[in-house]
Amino acid sequence: MPIDPYILLLLGTVGLAALFPARGTGADVASGASTAAIAFLFFLYGARLSTREALDGLKHWRLHGTVLVCTFVIFPLLGLAARGLVPVLLTHPLYQGLLFLTLVPSTIQSSIAFTSIARGNVPAAICAGSFSSLVGIVITPLLAAALLGSSAGGFSADSLVQIVLQLLVPFVAGQVLRRWIGGFVARHKKVLGLVDRGSILLVVYTAFSEGMVQGIWHQVSPARLGGLLVVEAVLLAVMLALTWYGGKALRFDREDRIAIQFAGSKKSLASGLPMASVLFGAHASLAVLPLMLFHQMQLMVCAVIAKRRSRDPQEETAGDSAEITGPAPAAPSRTAAGTGTRSR
Repeated sequence: MPIDPYILLLLGTVGLAALFPARGTGADVASGASTAAIAFLFFLYGARLSTREALDGLKHWRLHGTVLVCTFVIFPLLGLAARGLVPVLLTHPLYQGLLFLTLVPSTIQSSIAFTSIARGNVPAAICAGSFSSLVGIVITPLLAAALLGSSAGGFSADSLVQIVLQLLVPFVAGQVLRRWIGGFVARHKKVLGLVDRGSILLVVYTAFSEGMVQGIWHQVSPARLGGLLVVEAVLLAVMLALTWYGGKALRFDREDRIAIQFAGSKKSLASGLPMASVLFGAHASLAVLPLMLFHQMQLMVCAVIAKRRSRDPQEETAGDSAEITGPAPAAPSRTAAGTGTRSR
């Protein structure tokens, strides 16, 4: 399985925060910079989503409903079921982080990229990821308040407003200004992609610096981390199976099932990190640890699945295998053709 070099940068950022955590004025500067960086990241998301792609994706309301149910209903239910693993495999703080992971919206960039590689419905993946992120700005804090209770001690009406201002308002601003800056964003997407990743690294450094200052890392042992990885591997496998076979049961074609699987089985680091910073405060670093591990796991596994699906024959035949890594093929859908998003 491939290891994304970006994950090495994430681990390096955690190590940097462990050795040289931001304190005092430096912590204030890092916090302000990370807030601005994430706001700019969501501004770019808004500027990238074209009206035509959004309208094409809206035609697939059943697909988007399926992704939203996977993201905000099935995932949280599985997270609640994992409560029985405390304290055998997980400590209570790690379980809280795992449960928070199940409440986070889906990804945008990686869902699009893997759907494109696998020859799936790219416009639907674009809209599914975007819709999930927008819905999650409101749903995730509400679910955190209901399911995590006092653990999400930072939740309040003010925290919800803060999340909306940091994520939703920049996204809407990007959509409004897309008419004038959309071409520039499209031409410089590789450079702006570095901004995307740099923003997340800055948030990781800020969150883990605060955790180091608060001295929370004595709560995690290697054995507990191993147990967490096992639980997350099972969680990912269950969601990959449910999204694929569920899509088949709901009579989606191959391209739509690919979009559902990649959008419905992922969790967004870009959305989850700032939300955790607001909701968990000084304990955000421990809360986002399960999300960071799951993020790497989903990239590795979905990269393999996407590459295998890309080798599927163009023509669908009856009785094809329905394995997760070898789905039944079909011809490309009209909505996925000619959108200019294959390179993502």
